[in-house]
Amino acid sequence: MNTADAVVIGGGVIGTSIAYRLAEYRKVVLIEQGEIGAQTSGSCDKAIFLQSKKPGFPIKLAKASREIYENLEEELGMSIEFKTNGGMIVMESEAHMEAMKKFVKERRKAGMDVRLLDRQEVHAWQPSLSSHIIGASWCSQDAEVNPLLLSQAFARAAKRRGVEMRTHTEVIDILCEHQKVVGVQTSHGHIATGTVVNAAGPFASKIAEMAGVGLTIMPRRGAILITEKMNPMIHGNILCSQYIAAKHAASDTYDMPSYGIGLSLGQTASGNLLIGGSREFKGFDKSVGPEVLSAIAKHASRIAPVLHNVKVIRSMVGFRPFTGDGLPIIDQAKEVEGFIIAAGHEGDGIALAPITGHLVAGLLENQEQYQDLLKPLRLDRLQAV
Repeated sequence: MNTADAVVIGGGVIGTSIAYRLAEYRKVVLIEQGEIGAQTSGSCDKAIFLQSKKPGFPIKLAKASREIYENLEEELGMSIEFKTNGGMIVMESEAHMEAMKKFVKERRKAGMDVRLLDRQEVHAWQPSLSSHIIGASWCSQDAEVNPLLLSQAFARAAKRRGVEMRTHTEVIDILCEHQKVVGVQTSHGHIATGTVVNAAGPFASKIAEMAGVGLTIMPRRGAILITEKMNPMIHGNILCSQYIAAKHAASDTYDMPSYGIGLSLGQTASGNLLIGGSREFKGFDKSVGPEVLSAIAKHASRIAPVLHNVKVIRSMVGFRPFTGDGLPIIDQAKEVEGFIIAAGHEGDGIALAPITGHLVAGLLENQEQYQDLLKPLRLDRLQAV
């Protein structure tokens, strides 16, 4: 196939979700420089956190995506290890209590099932946590999924709809004539197309540059520790209030940690613990120093002392695509007709992958039901700042 109605660039959870939805209407080719789900989508935790989103539109968007997850395994015909075990954000200091009360109140107002747990309730639900944890927010709507299986499930379902997956294929150029997309040049040949969907995550700015489109999406590096297999010891997913500070850069509320470290803790179906994480702007440098990994381990074991005796078998490093305002860009570029941007999800790619596929299809097919969700995601919101 050397022609396509649409070419999707990027084979992570975002790109495969888009390819799957778009294939219902168009002939689609997906291009991925490595394996499906092997980049950012393969270097992250498994949490679908709703309560970590900011009030207003971010929560509305996350809730819309979370609803899709309820029936996604059945739709895709494959297990993605989706579990509705809830999520917790723990506090170590009384100084955070007032901020957390406000945090819970805002999210309850947004229609979320969130409540504040006291010290006894926290330890009854998560016995592995330290006795100095004073409380936590708890949300029953938080969930978890296996990101690698999610990418594979979307990809397999997309193939059944006729999508051609070209892995280990590099995009060399986006070909344009008279400010319109006419094709994509790859390391394995040319594809004639009038529509390109840039779902390249942290690499989206480089792809946009090929089309002459200005786009600022920065790679925000994050590291996660992976332990040996353990018996079940974590119920759902755990964050700490410091994680929220690092995620939203709320330096006026919390003391900002070194290396942007905040606890994210979850356990895979096979028993491995995923211990995160860090947030740094270091370009595309994957060489995380031992001081960062040690700081992650120290912070995590302070909150969950049981981790002192757990063996870390490896770490993984990925790049979150950062836009600056915590929301992705899903929009048609004004400079070049047929060039669509669907990137910038930062740490919310797993949570927002299901809705993103619908939104891109809604954008290209001009579906009225998605227009209200698309308006706040336009590129010009950032260019106007």
